[in-house]
Amino acid sequence: MHDLQAWVFDLDGTLTLAQHDFAAIRRELGVPAEEDILEFIASRPLTEREQLAAELDAIEMRLAADVRAAPGAAELIRYLHETDRQVGILTRNLQQVARSSLEVVGVLDCFAPEHILGRAEALPKPDPDGIQQLLEGWSVSGSQAVMVGDFRFDLEAGRAAGCRTCLVHADNQWPDLADWHVVDCRELMAQLTPP
Repeated sequence: MHDLQAWVFDLDGTLTLAQHDFAAIRRELGVPAEEDILEFIASRPLTEREQLAAELDAIEMRLAADVRAAPGAAELIRYLHETDRQVGILTRNLQQVARSSLEVVGVLDCFAPEHILGRAEALPKPDPDGIQQLLEGWSVSGSQAVMVGDFRFDLEAGRAAGCRTCLVHADNQWPDLADWHVVDCRELMAQLTPP
């Protein structure tokens, strides 16, 4: 872990406290309970798709106002930035929401604008497209990188891109997909900087 040169982070639930109530969002948008929100929207006819996408954007912008940093997130990102690691964001949210959230966390200055990828800049996870874009831009191989996130899609995207993976979650729900498991960014920081 100490030798990894590129760190790609999920946002909600990883660097910020999880705040998306996906069941409520599905109900608000009329997405069936068992369906992925973005996949459902993409499957709709054009007019309906545009309307649902605009509604989802509005929900995310509303939620962005209440973002709070996850424990240790700012310290971890600052440490990686100051030790010359590449850092990027890959989120299924809007890039604008990601930028706003990183500003609240206090680390927006650690990220080059082109290293913050939302759903309009890359195919949504679990597709590895966003990770591959970042690695190509950094001229870094997957073996030198890690995808850090709180959900199965983050880990699947990391695996598909040939990266190491780190699950940030209270429970190690997908042990076969995670190279490392930590409860939060504070614990990850402790593993990177042992006493």
